[in-house]
Formats: sequence, structure tokens, C-alpha cells
Amino acid sequence: MSARPEAIDFTLSPPDNDRLANLCGQFDENLRQVERQLGVEIENRGHRFRVIGEDDSASMAGEVIRALYESTARETIGAENVHLQLRSTEAEVDTEGARSSDTSGEVVIHTRKGMIRGRGPSQRNYLTAIRGCDLNFGVGPAGTGKTYLAVASAVEALQQERVQRLVLVRPAVEAGERLGFLPGDLAQKVDPYLRPLYDALFEMLGFERVNKLIERNVIEVAPLAYMRGRTLNGAFIILDEAQNTTVEQMKMFLTRLGFGSTAVVTGDVTQIDLPAGKTSGLRDAVDVLHDIDGVSFTFFNAHDVVRHDLVQRIVRAYDQREDGAASR
Repeated sequence: MSARPEAIDFTLSPPDNDRLANLCGQFDENLRQVERQLGVEIENRGHRFRVIGEDDSASMAGEVIRALYESTARETIGAENVHLQLRSTEAEVDTEGARSSDTSGEVVIHTRKGMIRGRGPSQRNYLTAIRGCDLNFGVGPAGTGKTYLAVASAVEALQQERVQRLVLVRPAVEAGERLGFLPGDLAQKVDPYLRPLYDALFEMLGFERVNKLIERNVIEVAPLAYMRGRTLNGAFIILDEAQNTTVEQMKMFLTRLGFGSTAVVTGDVTQIDLPAGKTSGLRDAVDVLHDIDGVSFTFFNAHDVVRHDLVQRIVRAYDQREDGAASR
């Protein structure tokens, strides 16, 4: 026997027709997205709303709508905002039994593009860990904000003069393709591997400023192999795509950390491009360092994906297949 539908009524305030239109979206598409995700029916007359559905789903839909209405005061609401709010509310209900309103300790990063804050508990814990620990690991699927938030934290540390330079590192491993001989100097050969790091920097600092900081060696973007033999003091160091390091490379990188430095290691252990038989340095580091003081680990999952909703479903489908294979 199915649960009896519940009806929850509430009124959004302060009344503002522009904000209401922003919330609902074109042809009420934002409301329809909430309906599809939570299996509820949403009716409204102006700012008076009714949500019909199973008790938990209806309550969650009300939370999402109210939170999105608050956001309309400062931004335009689209499919991405709705998706992120759904994930955030769902995760907080799962972990706390109710949506937490205490954000007094939340880490907020200010950049030229505006404020950057964690979306959901995992991202907030990640930013807090980066602020408090010298060595941090962000492990999880694509689209969870691991690299973007690490770069944002690095930019903030540089702007506040907590570090003197940024060092962004990535292993130059071909993603299952044979690229062959690449013409040009070292920078031109390596740049394609480091493009996600550049993109985040350009968004937060601007193209011209990033290029000036690179010319002055305040920002250094380099392949992992060029870290050997160095000690990095007063630096914020990011190792991206760390699942493609070998055990030896990971140990080499981690021992580069100097005084006054912070390191963030990001990667997705489900997308390893190393040759068959090679152990991922990221997987090995998680096993070896999990009990070491001063080292933080943040593990993301499909709920934390902040890209297109389809990406979340794709990640979950692959996870289910791997879980099924492991149980056989």
C-alpha cells in the first residue's frame, strides 16, 4: 500500500513578482525540475504555494523552494542552481535529520567573480579542511568541485599573503589515447594537460593578471616530473589528477612540502589512466596516510556532483556496476 500524499502550504516572503518569476523560471521549468526529482506536485497562486506528495518529499520540496527564493535576491536561478540546492538539502537531511541553519563557521572565499562557498556538506568540509590542514586530499568523481575549490583556496591564500606563490602540478599522462609527438617548447607540450587549472585561474583572477603572475613566477604550472629535488616553502601546491601518479611519484611529491606551505591533492580513483599493473599513487596514499595527524581526507560521491544532472546519474550507474562486480 502506497503512502498517503500530504499537502504542505506556505507563503514566500517578502512578496516580489520579479523574484517569484526568477524562482519559477521560464514556463515554470525550475518548479518542474523539483517535481521530477522529488516526485511531488507543486501548485502556486502568486507567492502562496502548495506541495503535494509523500511527507518527506513534500517537506524537502518546501525547503528547496524557500531556499531558492532566498537566493533570488542575489542571483538568477537556473537548472544548475536548482540541482545544487536539491543535492544540498538532500545531503543535509540525510546526515542531520533536518536542514541545518548554522553556517557561522562556513568558509567563504572572495574572488573577482564574487563569493565562492561550499555547496553541500562535503564541499564545506573540504574548504574547512584546506583552511586548517597542511596536506589535504579531495577524492571523488568528476564534477564535484575538487579542483575548482582547491584553486579558489589557493587564490585566496595568495591574495591574503598567507603564501608567496602558487604551484599547480599535474602528471602528464595520456587519457587512453596516443597523442604522438607534440611540437613546440615545454610549455606548449604540457599546457593541454593543465588546461583545467588555467581555466579556474582565469575565471578567478582574470587573463591578464594570471599571465603577469606567471611571468613573475608567482604562479608556476608544471608537470609532476619537474618537482623532483625541490623543497617548496611558503607555497600553495595543488596536485591535480593524482590518480595518475605512481606510488613513487606520489611519495616524491608529498616530500616536497616545505615550511609555511599547504598542499591539496585531488583525483578520481575510478578514472586511472596508468598502464596495466601500475598501482595508483592516490589509492596507495589513502591507505598509507589515513591515520597521520595534519592530513585531511574529503571523499565525494555522486550526490556531490555539481554538473548537469545527467552526470550524477552516469556516476551512480558506474558505481553500481563496480559494486556489483566487487560483490560477485
